[in-house]
Amino acid sequence: MGKMESVTILVIGLLFFAFNLKAQNKSNKRKDLSNDKSKLSGKEIVVELSKLNFFNLTDKLDLKTTKAEFEKSYNELSFFEGIMKDDLIFTDNRFYFIDSEALFEGGGLIHYLEIVKVSFDKLNLKLVFSDEYNDQTEKHWKHTVRLNGKEYIAYDNDFGNNDWGISYINFIEMLNGELKLQQSTEQFYPITSGNDGKMVLLTNQQFEFVKANYPNDNEHPKKISDWKNAYGF
Repeated sequence: MGKMESVTILVIGLLFFAFNLKAQNKSNKRKDLSNDKSKLSGKEIVVELSKLNFFNLTDKLDLKTTKAEFEKSYNELSFFEGIMKDDLIFTDNRFYFIDSEALFEGGGLIHYLEIVKVSFDKLNLKLVFSDEYNDQTEKHWKHTVRLNGKEYIAYDNDFGNNDWGISYINFIEMLNGELKLQQSTEQFYPITSGNDGKMVLLTNQQFEFVKANYPNDNEHPKKISDWKNAYGF
């Protein structure tokens, strides 16, 4: 084979490789575009949440700004959250700010029950709390309360490093217990604990929608069992 023929074959080979690479890149771009098209916009997210009755607990005066904030949060940060007012209350009446330290300390349990009662009232459900009981020693604290006549444990442990987290989960579980007893389709899902803790009230359909369309990270709602496993409870 002559030198000229070798060069020709090499050039043809390089052109063939370049053509295949270009075709592959185009195919990948088409796939990327397809993926982008499958992702909902913030406006579409709000429409779907509305269909799932997510905003049915939002006061009419707050509805427009609440929806706008959910759209903005999704478009800019892929974040599931609305507007928190100066009093640390969310306008959607589904999200709740929970300072786990404050919840754990004296008076905190009743304070947060009073706040969460708003959602129960809007769902036409009963939340009557009474007979708060405290029995504390230097090492151990038993703290209980009755919700609608049934006793729940707010905390019953020796003091340790997980006190706030235990009271946070117990709080959510007692609320979910009452929701279930009243045959509600709603449940509270934990998001974060600590001084900037949050939880959100969702139906299973709403939860599955959020899970499918938002990041599955530590800033978004989880099932109680998954949250416990993640944080060692």
